Amino acid sequence: MLLASLPGLCHQPQMTSSSLCGPTLSLRYSDDKPHKMTNLVQNKRKSTATIATVKTHDFSPPKSYQEVIIAARERFKQEISFRSKDKDISLAKTLMYISAEDEAFMAFNREMDAQSFQNERKYMNVSSDVQNWNTIEAMPIAGKTIDEWLSELDTIAKEVEVELISRDISCHFVEVLEAVNKVLFESKGFRRSPVVDSKCSYLHSVLSSKCGSAILLSVIYMEICQRLNLTIVGSRVGEDFLIWPETQNPEELFKVNSGHSLFGIVNGRCVEDPKSMASDLTCNSLLGLDIATNRDIIGIYLANLIRLHWKRASRTNHGLMLTSALRPIHDDKEKWSKTDRSSMPLLRPQDLRLAIMASEKLLILQPHNWALRRDHGMMLYYSRDYGKAVQELSICMAFAPEEEAQVLEPFVEKLHLLQLESSWKSLGHKGRLKPSLIPSFFKTNRLDTCIHDKLGFNIFFGRGDGQ
Repeated sequence: MLLASLPGLCHQPQMTSSSLCGPTLSLRYSDDKPHKMTNLVQNKRKSTATIATVKTHDFSPPKSYQEVIIAARERFKQEISFRSKDKDISLAKTLMYISAEDEAFMAFNREMDAQSFQNERKYMNVSSDVQNWNTIEAMPIAGKTIDEWLSELDTIAKEVEVELISRDISCHFVEVLEAVNKVLFESKGFRRSPVVDSKCSYLHSVLSSKCGSAILLSVIYMEICQRLNLTIVGSRVGEDFLIWPETQNPEELFKVNSGHSLFGIVNGRCVEDPKSMASDLTCNSLLGLDIATNRDIIGIYLANLIRLHWKRASRTNHGLMLTSALRPIHDDKEKWSKTDRSSMPLLRPQDLRLAIMASEKLLILQPHNWALRRDHGMMLYYSRDYGKAVQELSICMAFAPEEEAQVLEPFVEKLHLLQLESSWKSLGHKGRLKPSLIPSFFKTNRLDTCIHDKLGFNIFFGRGDGQ
């Protein structure tokens, strides 16, 4: 896991990949319309609560929210499109689209819950403050639109300019950084959150509360400096993500003033922590680091978001690994017994869906990352979306190393069994599907599949027969 370190912010351990594990529960995410009330109830309510009756039947918020969800995802895709130059990608705008999608999704569920509550208590009028919006930019996120949140960064940058004018100094990058630090961390009071939660993991929340995760504080720092015509770059260094001004004279960053180097002031105390790889950096080794692109930074942010929501989703299932269900299945009897869905642990559905949504966006950035696709498929499995899980894991097998594909193969067969059992019950049959009724190709060790990937090509492979 990667961190970004900033002034006065010491290194804080993050969740490892092992925390990306846990079970899940499918979440309501559809265009389900409220059930119609009986004529008797309608007649009674006409005399007492006509307005409430209209609200029940003319319930439009789910449609408007779903339109925002779709629009936000499309804007995200457009912003990070591989046809666009990386330098032209706006980190702040991309992160705001992520916020908009997640906020609309959570608002959608709140409204559906409120509608269900109103239907259960037919004589109560549950008011709704939902409006319809023509564009995603018009939807308020915590009281402000996307443009209004982005203007917060403009305001901070202007305050830095005022600070520089008051000092009556030249705009050398050292003075600019000192002014940014003063305004951002002293005047505005931005600080790193000691606890990683949803309140400090979205850009609009951090701009509002002034308390955020390390990677978001780094993005804010970079965006402010960009508005001041100063380019800030960053790189992965061990467990940390460090930032510094793009300069041909890195020696200045390591000169000690008032007991600290500018590099240490910008990146926090992690550069002085002997346990951190950042403490060994010099002006020479700094030039050898691989600079993270804007797409890389967005990927780091999304990976953090996946871990956050997955940890929240699996809160009641401590120690459950995401890949624990991939344990080898040795015989048909054991294989069949492990298809019992009743023993599957449950996750908090909303947090699970938010983790899946973040994973979907990360896959847009890294479509050939087999490990990411495996984790995404496992999340779909725990959400009981077996059809999509089979598709994702089958695609993963085409990209994964041979030994990993061999682990996935029997599990994908298991998902085929679960799909078959679901179809069996959907046809009105009762009880468990007997193994004797399973088509013979489900009993073999061979998995022949043709998947039409989202990337737009077909994947043919046959595992188990030497192909």
